[in-house]
Amino acid sequence: MLTAEEWGIMLLSLKVSGVAIAGTLPIAFALAWLLARARFPGRFLLDGLVYLPLVLPPVVTGWLLLLAFGPEGPAGRFLDRTLGITLMFRWTGAALAAAIMALPLMVRAIRLSIEAVDRRLEGAARTLGASPWRAFLTVTLPLSLPGVLAGAVLGFARSIGEFGATITFVSNIPGETRTLPLAIYSALQIPGSEALVTRLALISVALSLGAVILSEALARRGQMNERMGHVL
Repeated sequence: MLTAEEWGIMLLSLKVSGVAIAGTLPIAFALAWLLARARFPGRFLLDGLVYLPLVLPPVVTGWLLLLAFGPEGPAGRFLDRTLGITLMFRWTGAALAAAIMALPLMVRAIRLSIEAVDRRLEGAARTLGASPWRAFLTVTLPLSLPGVLAGAVLGFARSIGEFGATITFVSNIPGETRTLPLAIYSALQIPGSEALVTRLALISVALSLGAVILSEALARRGQMNERMGHVL
């Protein structure tokens, strides 16, 4: 049985990851659409910037967030003075760090699903009188939706395991920023806490494994939709 503290850690992790994915999904979709369909100067630079968190050490990403959203950073100073929002040492800052780390995986999954949509189906809708927006809503979005959902679930799994950027940006504060990975790290520093580490690790594995399995199921459904689209 989990203690009240462990339930709090798990619920905080779910809240941080849920907010991170909800806030990131529209941005990830827009970026995936641009990279899949648009041709513009600087496209390769944007492509590299989107995937940069995958190859940067997470601590570096956290440090960059600290420079940008810290009290003296341009974004942090703007949010504090205009909206009264502070991300430092808050769970919202942990959600921002998780979102940045999950963004590349989400963009890649969504981009592949958009690229898999047969553009001849969109063209057929246009010849039948549909506007570009209507063709998107009735053809492109339904066919790419499994990939969009798979990207969201995969991003959720990544954000659940986020550690380096979070601890660098918002520290490790019990009840505020101590998510599952940070709680496991803290417990490892305490002698005789093997049982606590085991319970938290099992929770983390269960959440991440469930998300990965769901993402794979959605991706396979997207491939089935693609094959059906080609047949039609």
